[in-house]
Amino acid sequence: MSEFNNLSSKIIDLRKNIVRLSSSSDDYRATALNLIAEGLVRDKEMIYKANSKDMEDARENNTTPALVARLKFDEHKLQGVLDGIKMVGESEDPIGKVLERRELDDDLLLEKVSFPLGVIGMIFEARPDALVQIVSLCLKSGNGIVLKGGKEATESNRALVKSIKKSLENSKIGSDWILLIESHSDVATLLKMEGYIDLLIPRGSNKFVKFVMNNTNIPVMGHSDGLCSIFVDETADVAMGVDVCFDSKTQYPSACNAVETLLVHKNIAKEFLHKLKTKFDEKKVIIHGDETVQSIIDCVPAITEDWDTEYLADEIAIKVVNSEDEAIDHITSHGSHHTDAILSQDESNIKKFYLSVDSADVFANCSTRFADGYRFGLGAEVGISTSKLHARGPVGVKGLMSTKYLMRGNGNTVAPYSDGEKNYTHKELSIEKEAMCK
Repeated sequence: MSEFNNLSSKIIDLRKNIVRLSSSSDDYRATALNLIAEGLVRDKEMIYKANSKDMEDARENNTTPALVARLKFDEHKLQGVLDGIKMVGESEDPIGKVLERRELDDDLLLEKVSFPLGVIGMIFEARPDALVQIVSLCLKSGNGIVLKGGKEATESNRALVKSIKKSLENSKIGSDWILLIESHSDVATLLKMEGYIDLLIPRGSNKFVKFVMNNTNIPVMGHSDGLCSIFVDETADVAMGVDVCFDSKTQYPSACNAVETLLVHKNIAKEFLHKLKTKFDEKKVIIHGDETVQSIIDCVPAITEDWDTEYLADEIAIKVVNSEDEAIDHITSHGSHHTDAILSQDESNIKKFYLSVDSADVFANCSTRFADGYRFGLGAEVGISTSKLHARGPVGVKGLMSTKYLMRGNGNTVAPYSDGEKNYTHKELSIEKEAMCK
């Protein structure tokens, strides 16, 4: 063990400890979730005090307004995580769910069954509410979790983990499946723990996500930028479109699912942009427009970099396009495969957009802000994945599961099948019955 530092030893111990969690009953896990929710209410003043310290430090350090907004943990954020915990707790047990059942022969049964991934390393910035979401999802899915929050949320994260661990002291599953780390050296160790960490989920800047991917052999799931676009088709309902674009940009501009680019069809541009400008002026939204947009409304001249900018503020880039194909080409060239939407009354245009835009979330006639685990009915999310392997889009409980093949026989051997004495039946069976591990 001499080659391992103290953190390495803790992660190894955590991996051993998760057996109690991953093999626990859904009732035990649901009870533990309720205890966490009750504890957050019990300890809310302690948590608010810690968060106030983080907020004060952030302002003194001239932290960006977008990050300060994500850092805040108040009554509204608390209620949000409580609602999420409740939804996660009431969701179907993801462990031991039969995904496939097949008879290989009359006395040989095969099942493909869902099981936890193991230990997840979560590296995230700012949002303390994300910590609670992550813990609740890992608890429900039976996964251990190593948490590394941003330094700007140090006090908040400590207070939340303290509350959660206190709440789980007398539960059937305990709290030894949760580990909070804080230093940069801890991150370096975490990235080297291949074989002990099963999945890394970084949430932060594009630069940071790429750093994680380039410095570990552990599978990484995450998204970098949230360069979300909306295409306003020539058939769009103008009033509805203005409301959707306004919500997508201003409801919570520092979120990764806030729209950053509008692509407006030339045939609707004048009417739409005048009305949108009036609405955006209510929130003092800064518009970066191409030459056509500049000829229609008062705005800041757009430069090349604007089409690749995630503003995370009341700021947006707008371009007038000649066709849906041009809009799709722009999204393909400049988007981040996160969330993109079309506003249209033409069903064929909507279907074409659905099929052609290669993003984790593709919407029609609704706000990009709906791209969220809670709003999707997942209870919470560990993040929105733009990866195409394993999980894509908002990642809830099911995205934290892997599978096992279970087989039960009666002294069966392969030789008779290889010699032609026996034949496989390969009969598909109902998956309604409980798994053989239950």
